[in-house]
Amino acid sequence: MSYTTLMYLHLATILPAFILGTLSFILKKGTITHKYIGRVYMVLMLTTAIITLFMPSFVGPRLFNHFGWIHCFSFLTIYTVPTAYIAVKNGHIKRHKYKMIGLYVGAMLIAGAFTFMPGRYMHSLVFG
Repeated sequence: MSYTTLMYLHLATILPAFILGTLSFILKKGTITHKYIGRVYMVLMLTTAIITLFMPSFVGPRLFNHFGWIHCFSFLTIYTVPTAYIAVKNGHIKRHKYKMIGLYVGAMLIAGAFTFMPGRYMHSLVFG
């Protein structure tokens, strides 16, 4: 699959995940709406993390000529989503809450900010 195709698939999953993640923080917790949004958000985040593993890094040092520092957020997501789900299913609401906040801040906001760094496609798209 081409990098461009992977990039569009990544955007198709991360943009709705950003909207749903933001809504999840705004809306009342524990409601059916929160649970539904949370499940969809988790699936979207896992999907986007898996997609990004197939996207080589072109900025900075690389491991195996493929993985860059930004891939750490992919691995963080692949670990955090299932453990946050297990936490809430086992009644560990506080643990679930902190994992989801960490996921949103780390994988969504910080990794998202890195995509606008010079040398990345989003930087060239937005800033020319």
